Amino acid sequence: MWEGSEPHPGQTIETDVAPARRRGRGARTNVSGRFEPRVLVAFDDGWQSIEDLPPFKTEVAIDAARRVIARNTSPDIPFDRSINPYRGCEHGCIYCYARPTHAFLGLSPGLDFESKLFMKPDAPELLERELSARNYTPRLIAIGTNTDPYQPIERRHAITRRILEVLERAGHPVGIVTKSSLVTRDIDILARMASRKLVRVGISVTSLDAKLARTMEPRAPTPARRLEALRALSAAGIPTTVMVAPVVPAINDAEIERILEAAAACGAEAAGYVLLRLPLEVRDLFREWLQANFPDRERHVFALIRQTRGGKDYDATFGKRMTGGGPYAWMIGKRFETACSRLGLNAHKTELTTKHFRPPRPEKEQLSLF
Repeated sequence: MWEGSEPHPGQTIETDVAPARRRGRGARTNVSGRFEPRVLVAFDDGWQSIEDLPPFKTEVAIDAARRVIARNTSPDIPFDRSINPYRGCEHGCIYCYARPTHAFLGLSPGLDFESKLFMKPDAPELLERELSARNYTPRLIAIGTNTDPYQPIERRHAITRRILEVLERAGHPVGIVTKSSLVTRDIDILARMASRKLVRVGISVTSLDAKLARTMEPRAPTPARRLEALRALSAAGIPTTVMVAPVVPAINDAEIERILEAAAACGAEAAGYVLLRLPLEVRDLFREWLQANFPDRERHVFALIRQTRGGKDYDATFGKRMTGGGPYAWMIGKRFETACSRLGLNAHKTELTTKHFRPPRPEKEQLSLF
C-alpha cells in the first residue's frame, strides 16, 4: 500500500485522501513533514483498495513536557510568554499558521495536525512550579496562541480549566484566545478573575456565514455560538475582544464590518484582525482547499495575497506578518479602524494587573535553611 521515494529539494509530493476518510476535516491531503527524508505515497497495488483504508480518527497522546510556559521575543505581539495545553487542533482550520509545527513531531501538517493530537496533562503542576521560582516576574500569560485551548478534547480532559485554577490562586493575569463556545463553561473562574482585572478573552469570528465557516473551520463551533459566547462572557463582566482572523482576500474580507457590528452588539469592548498568513506547508494546503471549494477565485485570491506580501506568498517580517503591506492591506486596515471607531470598539480596553500575584507554594515545598 505504501511506497517510499526520496524527494528532491523543493519537491512537494501530494497524497490525495479519499473524501470518506477525511470527512469533517479541513485539509485534503496528508503530505509528509518537511523534515522527513522519505515521502509516503498511497497507491492501489491491486491487492487492496485505497478506499478500504480506515478514516482519520482523532488520537490523543501525552506530551511529556518539562516546562509549560513558552517564551518569545517577538516585537509585534503584546506578550512574551504563553501556554498551549495541546499540540495539534481538531478544529481543522485550513488556514491555521500552527500547522507547520507538527512537522517537528515527524507528522504531517495536513490531516495529522487535525487528528493526531498531544495533550499536556501535567501542565497545571508544571505551571505551579514555574510560577514558584524565585526569579519569576509576573507578566501577562497568553493561552491559545498556537492551538485552541478549548478544542473538543478539552471537554473531556479539562487541562485549560485546571490551568486557570492555578492562575486564579496565584493572582496571575491571563489572556485567552479561542474560537470555541466551550469557554463559557469556565465563566465561574473567569468572572472571579475579571473582578480582579486578571483576565480578558478574545473570540475569533472568521465569518458570519455558517456554510463558509464550516468549510474553513469544520469542527469549530458555528458563528452564532461564538457570538453567544461573547454575549455570555460580557454579561458576566469579563472583558472580551473579537478577533476578525484571518481576513482572507476575496473570501471573507467583505464581512469585516458586519462581524464587528455583531460583536459590538454582543458586548465586545475591543477588536483585532490578522491578515491571512501562509507559512511553509500552509500555502499548499490552503491552495488545495481553494481549488476544491473556490476554483474560480484561486488566482484572484493569490494575486491579492501577493499584493500584500511584497510579491510573495508570505512574508514573515516582524511588523508586516500580521497586517501585510501595500494598497490592499492598507484598505483592510482603514476599513477595520473606521468600523471600530464608529462602533466604539477599542475606545476603552481593560488593563490587566499583576498586583495580586502571589507565588504558589507547592504542597511538598522544601524549606529553606536560611
